[in-house]
Amino acid sequence: MHHGSGKSTLLHLIGGVDRPTSGKVFIDGKDIYKFNDDELAIFRRRQVGLIYQFYNLIPILNVEENITLPLKLDNKKVDSAKLDELIKLLGLENRRKYLPHELSGGQQQRTSIGRAMITNPTIILADEPTGNLDSKSSDEIVKLLQKSNQDYKQTIIMITHNMEIAKIADRIIRLEDGKIV
Repeated sequence: MHHGSGKSTLLHLIGGVDRPTSGKVFIDGKDIYKFNDDELAIFRRRQVGLIYQFYNLIPILNVEENITLPLKLDNKKVDSAKLDELIKLLGLENRRKYLPHELSGGQQQRTSIGRAMITNPTIILADEPTGNLDSKSSDEIVKLLQKSNQDYKQTIIMITHNMEIAKIADRIIRLEDGKIV
């Protein structure tokens, strides 16, 4: 995908972040843009996990707090067994109380993946999730996403310019200038 091909817009439309000017988005058989703003916000919070290239972690929250933030926003109780399992899967057991600036890039990205996964979303949308990372960290992130796809049956839609990473996908869609090629 090239810059400016509309990929972030596409991701935002799928994730219920931007409303389309025309067309429909169906998720789980529901046209999500028939939802009112409140319903759409709830859909986003519960069904969609977003992973960005620049982590978007909250600087004053530690790893655990950043990961559980979506549950807190939804007034849901944190299942500590599930949190422990996820933190272990992310390889962050000895970093639970660290703040984002105390973590490496790869650890910050794994934290943001944890935040996307904690709600058990139907869909994980990842925008260049390895764009800032060295190849070892990139491989770890890709393996993690694969695992979440296989073990938790989550659909993962990832934007990437890296063809090596794209090859792992079940399906590749190439966009150029806002068109599927």
